[in-house]
Amino acid sequence: MLAAAGGGLVLALVAGVAGYAALSQGGSTKHRAAVTVHTSHAAAAPVTVPIAPSTPTTIGTPSSSRTLHLATTITGPISPKSVVASGVGPVVAQNMMYQHTVSVYNRDGSFVKTIPDSVDLTALGAGGHPGVSKGAPVEAAFSPDHKYVYVSNYSMYGAGFGREGTDTCSPASGFSPSFAYRIDVASLAVDKVVQVGQVPKYVAVTPDNKYLLVTNWCSYDLSVIDTKTLTEVKRIPLGPYPRGIAVTPNSGVAYIAVMGTRNIAKLDLTTLNLYWIQGIGNGPRHVVMDPAGRYLYVTLNADGQVAKIDLTTEQVVAKVSTGSEPRSMAISSDGLSLYVVNYNSNTISKLATADLRVLQTVHTPSHPIGITYDPSTAKVWVAAYSGAILVFDDT
Repeated sequence: MLAAAGGGLVLALVAGVAGYAALSQGGSTKHRAAVTVHTSHAAAAPVTVPIAPSTPTTIGTPSSSRTLHLATTITGPISPKSVVASGVGPVVAQNMMYQHTVSVYNRDGSFVKTIPDSVDLTALGAGGHPGVSKGAPVEAAFSPDHKYVYVSNYSMYGAGFGREGTDTCSPASGFSPSFAYRIDVASLAVDKVVQVGQVPKYVAVTPDNKYLLVTNWCSYDLSVIDTKTLTEVKRIPLGPYPRGIAVTPNSGVAYIAVMGTRNIAKLDLTTLNLYWIQGIGNGPRHVVMDPAGRYLYVTLNADGQVAKIDLTTEQVVAKVSTGSEPRSMAISSDGLSLYVVNYNSNTISKLATADLRVLQTVHTPSHPIGITYDPSTAKVWVAAYSGAILVFDDT
């Protein structure tokens, strides 16, 4: 399916892309593309630049009246699956098993530090895995107080772990449980770990900082983790291929996209009872919520669409086609714009949340897959699997 243009401006971003990545839906194999370098890591030992938090900036113009302009392209030893802005300081990109790292950047795009995924699980309180283990950082979420960032690991490597996870799987596949890491933002080092399910994907922290939520792709469930003790308090079955998570502003409900279904799971965070919003569309992958908690937006990976759900009625009120395999989304701080990466169309779609009208379509390097919005700078960061992070000004 071709990306909808909607009268938006189409920008050519990176003229030096010499080839595109070839990878499976889950990204177990890939080939790096050549990308023109605008900003890159140091070739050998990177120099750590102090993170300089800044005061949030008020952008007066409604986001739906602004236009994305490429500001920076970051390359180097990265294969980013996701990118997440803290909103007050660092931005982190997760490079999975291709680099075994988390890359940390300042909000202006300058490089800060590479955090390796190598850990001594025994020293961190997790027995049964002597020596050094490695992970595969896939997704991340900052705590509301911005003291920590939690990172899921697609697989673990080392003593006591089995074969690497895959994207076509079930609980019967027999993959080893994985771990989520907690990274201290002040030291930029892993300081705690917690065991979760098989092939964990998305992570979210509730706004009240009570729970860390982790979707486990191959064990078909959700890990509910107490952030104070970093222990799993409940494992909730969801069905095939759970992924994206969005939590209401009052921390009352979590909505989870279950990609192997047409449904959204609705978890009451007070009782931990599960309910369902059914028949949303084919392959729900990612969910974001508007700042008021009234509407939920869902990428329908198999349908090539984004859906808008009114949470008061739990009905779909709008849909739009954006491109082939829309993956992750971000929402502007004023709630007026959605930013969607279309994995196989190699585009970003900017949508008006009011009616899902396409405001702008932007071409990217191969396989854009992660996206985040920095509310205080109005910058949109996009992770492309082909080995680049694009930083846009939305002005």
